[in-house]
Amino acid sequence: MYLIVGLGNPEPEYSNTRHNMGFDAINKLASEYNIQLNKNKFKGIYGTGIIENEKVLLLKPQTYMNLSGESVKEAFDFYKIDLDNLIVIYDDIDVEKGSIKIRKTGGAGSHKGMISVVENIQSKNFTRIRVGIGLPEFKSDMINYVIGKISKEEQEKLGKGTTLAKEGIIEIIKNGVDSAMNKFN
Repeated sequence: MYLIVGLGNPEPEYSNTRHNMGFDAINKLASEYNIQLNKNKFKGIYGTGIIENEKVLLLKPQTYMNLSGESVKEAFDFYKIDLDNLIVIYDDIDVEKGSIKIRKTGGAGSHKGMISVVENIQSKNFTRIRVGIGLPEFKSDMINYVIGKISKEEQEKLGKGTTLAKEGIIEIIKNGVDSAMNKFN
């Protein structure tokens, strides 16, 4: 079983924000594979289904970004998920808008949601998909940048990134993370 987690803040209040790229990718994946995200447990909203003949749990933590790891740990422990079958999708300012980066392991950088995930599961050895949101004009405006509403024009560009993230997840499940890295990085 795969645990696929999109990081974000509760919808609908934080819908259409840069910080919700993980949620947006999960929503696209759920839509494509007809997985209902209607269960409430693990401090999150989730649904289970089948993607490319593999059982999956799609999870959107409802703890707010900085405590995302609490939700991930509860689902991770409950289902005894193998680290190789954990995929976390999140926004990244160091990746160009409309593109993604897939990695098998690594640090959390300055992303507080990922810091929380790494601290809670006590490992950096899991797959992550970073969805590019680009940098704000002024570094001092970071909070407003990530949680502020985005324009229609920018939404289209960011939407390309979440679509690539969705496709990356499918490739990981079908052919493994190395194949996905070669195809999307």
